[in-house]
Amino acid sequence: MDSAAEFPDAAEVMAALTGPGGEFEPVATPILGARLAALPSRYRALHEVLAEAAAWGDRDYIVTATERIGFAEFADTVSAVARALRDRYGVRPGDRVAIAAANSPAWITVFWATVSIGAVATACNAWWSRRELARALDLTEPRVIVADERRAALLDDAAVPVIELPAGLDALAAGHAGAPMPSSEAGPDDPAVIIFTSGTSGRAKGAVHSHRNLLAVVEYHRLNDALAQAFGSPVAPEDKRYLLASPLFHIASLHNLAVPRLATGSTVVMHTGAFDAGRVLRLIERERVTHWGAMPTMAHRLLDHGDLSGYDLSSLTAFSLSSAPSSPAFKERLRRGLPFAAGSLVDSYGLTESCTAVTVATAQDLARWPGTLGRPVVTVELEIRGPDDRPVPDGVEGEVCVRSPFNMLGYWNDDDATARAIDADRWLHTGDLGVLDDGRLRLSSRRSDLIIRGGENVYPAEVEGVLAEHPAVAECVVLGVPHEELGQEVLAVVVTRDGTSVTEAELTEHARAALAYYKVPARWRITTEPLPRNATGKVVRREVAVADPAASGGGAGR
Repeated sequence: MDSAAEFPDAAEVMAALTGPGGEFEPVATPILGARLAALPSRYRALHEVLAEAAAWGDRDYIVTATERIGFAEFADTVSAVARALRDRYGVRPGDRVAIAAANSPAWITVFWATVSIGAVATACNAWWSRRELARALDLTEPRVIVADERRAALLDDAAVPVIELPAGLDALAAGHAGAPMPSSEAGPDDPAVIIFTSGTSGRAKGAVHSHRNLLAVVEYHRLNDALAQAFGSPVAPEDKRYLLASPLFHIASLHNLAVPRLATGSTVVMHTGAFDAGRVLRLIERERVTHWGAMPTMAHRLLDHGDLSGYDLSSLTAFSLSSAPSSPAFKERLRRGLPFAAGSLVDSYGLTESCTAVTVATAQDLARWPGTLGRPVVTVELEIRGPDDRPVPDGVEGEVCVRSPFNMLGYWNDDDATARAIDADRWLHTGDLGVLDDGRLRLSSRRSDLIIRGGENVYPAEVEGVLAEHPAVAECVVLGVPHEELGQEVLAVVVTRDGTSVTEAELTEHARAALAYYKVPARWRITTEPLPRNATGKVVRREVAVADPAASGGGAGR
């Protein structure tokens, strides 16, 4: 959103929508012991969104290269699956339903069926290894697991029923056809979904988002639609068509695409399978996609694809980057290389725990202040805090702390981690370092030693823990190093035990058995020299990076 000083007309429009008497005037709302500004919502729980959506009838809700599903048809299928979850599998409010699958319309069906009966959708990372998946299931203890064939093969010893996609779900839907629309007694602050984020201790943490969290995201997107209309957008909200190419176990695709589209009557155009620039461009062309929020890795592949003049991309009027940082130089490459990015490219800052964007930088912001991540979105309070946990002035670096109706409830079954992340006044301590410049955020570094590889978070502690299990490894350290397309890739420095030897291939095979592919180091340095440590025995990562020319500049994630 644009500031009053630079874009007075924009400020006037925003004031009309969110000021006193405006349709989106924030309301002071008690939320979990704090009083926060929240956009007014017409809903109390997510099943109400589904109930209204059926009125959109035969309009497209989800489209793939091979399927076309209307709103009414989708609502009927969700109703049937919801009845089956209740009657056949005994799913009750608060129970978890785990989803372990690649993107498909069925994934979204299971999500809505679960949350509409007050159960908690557990979105498992589809790239996890058997061990990673087992840990997440042990943590969340689902009543039932829904998995596609590839993920079901990792669940041969599951202690609960496994519904395999697509055949198992199709059979459930057929067997309960004609079921009434699902509903529940879920309240605004009851859990709705668990989205996993890597933990600094080496195990994934489940960020719990409530019905209120997701409904707040819906209203935020309604506000964006209203702003676009006020500025003369030629496309009505219900006629917008959004490309979904990122994983549904991310907030970018689930919370900020699949969920609000059901509420606004717009269309999800889903790319399935591995990302293929040619296939995606043809899908955009065929389905007249209007909006795309892309990971930087996808944008890189579009640039690498070469001449785009053979595709009709004239429908694509909004293009944004999400899920990972990108440099001003890369954004400039996008403007020059992608015709649809020239005047529409926007960027944002958010994290799994915040449910949606914390700040947004418009195309005008990026052109005038390269590197900015923009101003806080409506209802988000943002402070930069020093070591004493007090706000610091503009221009002074500190920890980014945010408070809003979007912030997660906490981490599933992890009170200690929740207490470290969210204080009593509902401020989320992100662990990211940043600076405010006239109210605009610029990040200095991302959380601790976090590596962001192609939009996926990799915490070194998890990878180091796996490598340490190898009998030839005496000690190791994992670092992020720059990579042009992925942003960062994973480098492991391994110190071998006396009298042992090990090859990169052996270590790679060992890591692959326990870790998702994106966490497996792509680069290795095997040595007998001890790692540099400080007086307390902690590895000094920056010294390791300097010691290895290949790792220069990559000691900490952005």
